[in-house]
Amino acid sequence: MQLSVIILNYNVRYFLELCVLSVQNALQNIDAEIIVIDNNSQDDSCEMMKQRFPNIKLIENKENTGFPKGNNIGVSQAKGEYICILNPDTVVAEDTFTKVLAFAKKQKNLGIIGCKLIDGTGNFLPESKRGTPTPFVAFTKIAGLYKIFPKAFGKYYAQHLSENESGKVQILVGAFMLMKRDLYDEIGGFDENCFMYSDDIDLSYMTLKKGKSNYYFHETSIIHYKGESTVKDGIYMKRNQQAMNFFFEKHFRVSFFFTIFMKIGIVFFSLVKMFQGKPKPKSNPDNYILISNDEILKEKLEKQLNKTVEMQDVSYSFMKNSTSTEIIFDQNYLNFKTIINALEANRYKEFTFKIIPKSSRFMLGSNSSFDRGEVIEI
Repeated sequence: MQLSVIILNYNVRYFLELCVLSVQNALQNIDAEIIVIDNNSQDDSCEMMKQRFPNIKLIENKENTGFPKGNNIGVSQAKGEYICILNPDTVVAEDTFTKVLAFAKKQKNLGIIGCKLIDGTGNFLPESKRGTPTPFVAFTKIAGLYKIFPKAFGKYYAQHLSENESGKVQILVGAFMLMKRDLYDEIGGFDENCFMYSDDIDLSYMTLKKGKSNYYFHETSIIHYKGESTVKDGIYMKRNQQAMNFFFEKHFRVSFFFTIFMKIGIVFFSLVKMFQGKPKPKSNPDNYILISNDEILKEKLEKQLNKTVEMQDVSYSFMKNSTSTEIIFDQNYLNFKTIINALEANRYKEFTFKIIPKSSRFMLGSNSSFDRGEVIEI
């Protein structure tokens, strides 16, 4: 078998359904499998998987084992030559895995490959490519120097590469990590001493220590509804601090005074992240546009939203709209790659986006990198 896609889920039932649908479409011409591990979700994630995807392997953990252990459990049952660690709040294009695997086969001494991540409004997510957060690099990030002097202090977000340029990087994000199964086993997988948040950094760094090269691959984009699996509250802040301390203590020797300084910085950085993740008040769009040919669906949406919904085809004439507009994509009518391309093409406009998954009775989306998203049943 060529590829195993490992999806660890925790309480994001609707996003998981959308994710698995997109992965299924992307694996149609690949000898591959999907393994979903559920970390004791309290929603009906497992019931949904059994009803909608009965042929996909589902592992039901009886407790929340954390990101590292949950993924290690999934990989232990994988049969693919390559594995892909994939977050459940992602959407891949139909050609994502074909392109990434072709790129992987051309590389010598391959480590991990990541791809371009965009948020729910089409904006590029800079954590798609990063540098090793050494104490100094972490300091430039916490102090915000990378924004003021990107050429001198741009290592945290690997700014030697643009978002549209593939190349070697040091650190990749756990939302999408593709690598050979043998290398994953050689490293020992994710370090289970870290519950979450620095696990992807640690795995990337351990790969570098094995003498391998990690790559950012820009030729395919996936949506990452960033923040969907995590509520940014006090528990988040505490675990984020623990994760950063874990990485520094495992890989670097630092002085007592620097440790104190970094702990203060970590607290500040975690507070910023926590408040960034607070849900923002949602304002109703001025217009709704449905990209579909389904008149019955249009009528249902008008009844649900209590607003007139304009229906358009895939020509994207909505690009001319200047007022606040919500674009609703009917995935029965459009493929995922077309939807992703539309988000990227309109990322600087006053648009929000929702997707209605094929054969589903809901639509979902996220209005920013820090918005936890919205699910509307229809």
